[in-house]
Amino acid sequence: MGALVPLTRPGWAEAGRHLLAGLDLAASEVNAAGGIDGRPLELVVRDTAADPGRAAAAVDELAGLGVVAVAGEYHSVVARAAAARADALGVPFLCSSAVLDALTEEPTQWVARLAPAQSHGWRIYAHFLLGAGRRRIAVATQPSVYWASGTRLLRDHLAPRGGTVLELDANALTPEALCDALADHGATALLLLVGHPEPAVPIVRAVRGDRRLAEVLIGAPAGQPEFAEWDAALGEDGAGIPFLRYLPERLGPLGERVGKELRERLGEAPSFVAFEGWDTVTVLTAALRSHGTERTAIAGSWPRVAVEGTRGPIRFSRTPGIGVWQWAWTPVQVVDRDPARPDRFRILHRG
Repeated sequence: MGALVPLTRPGWAEAGRHLLAGLDLAASEVNAAGGIDGRPLELVVRDTAADPGRAAAAVDELAGLGVVAVAGEYHSVVARAAAARADALGVPFLCSSAVLDALTEEPTQWVARLAPAQSHGWRIYAHFLLGAGRRRIAVATQPSVYWASGTRLLRDHLAPRGGTVLELDANALTPEALCDALADHGATALLLLVGHPEPAVPIVRAVRGDRRLAEVLIGAPAGQPEFAEWDAALGEDGAGIPFLRYLPERLGPLGERVGKELRERLGEAPSFVAFEGWDTVTVLTAALRSHGTERTAIAGSWPRVAVEGTRGPIRFSRTPGIGVWQWAWTPVQVVDRDPARPDRFRILHRG
């Protein structure tokens, strides 16, 4: 089984490490239980480094090596490139973490996804903003299909409800100039639609240090504060920044057991991305055991897969506006790091 994971910069390497931990743990458990029809399951890992071209080339290579399916990937733009290549080659691809709605240009039988579509999760985030009384929203953004899609989704949800969205180019503005723009606009929230650690960390520090912006909520819907390196870089300044997380309020027995083993592997609390990795291999294993190892049979199994995942029962369906087989939906939370204890998370809103 091929596994696409961002393990080096400019990819979000910490997310990749968590994703790989989940994939690898599940594969180890499959093999401890006898493998697939008595044969061991091998993960053939390729580092995408957040590069769409590199991901597409990896799918070509993995297809040539004879993998039965491709799994993984965290970055949406990279996953889209991998999905397009998998579709063209007729290789099943189960995307673990990428959320961009348009994962493929046209509907395809070859691709399925575990993560919720961006339109689903970000609407929940916009609803949270309105409930918190935040209607004058500024977004610090960088050029990207993913960030542009997020901005559009926020505007489409907020505008009919009296909200406004001001776009600020994080590449053109220094953090200090961005603070001036927030003050001039009277923004009540700033959303970080930018890369981590640059320029997200300097922006947070600048806003936190500006007395004019003491009442401005900083948000990061894409989930930057989920990982330990965020806390290490920002400490108290990184707390109280709401983000999207794809976990239930309470894990069941399976989730608790997997979470404990992931913590041992990672040496820290597992993120939701690690659970996505475990669920990915578990879904593909169920397809392989029930439908065989032919690629066409695996792709044909998406609508018939029924698996107990770490975060609930997993089934795939066709969702309007989305061209891949979709789990609709994984649990969605809006969470932040507790200012009193930045190593602890608070659930602020549930989707």
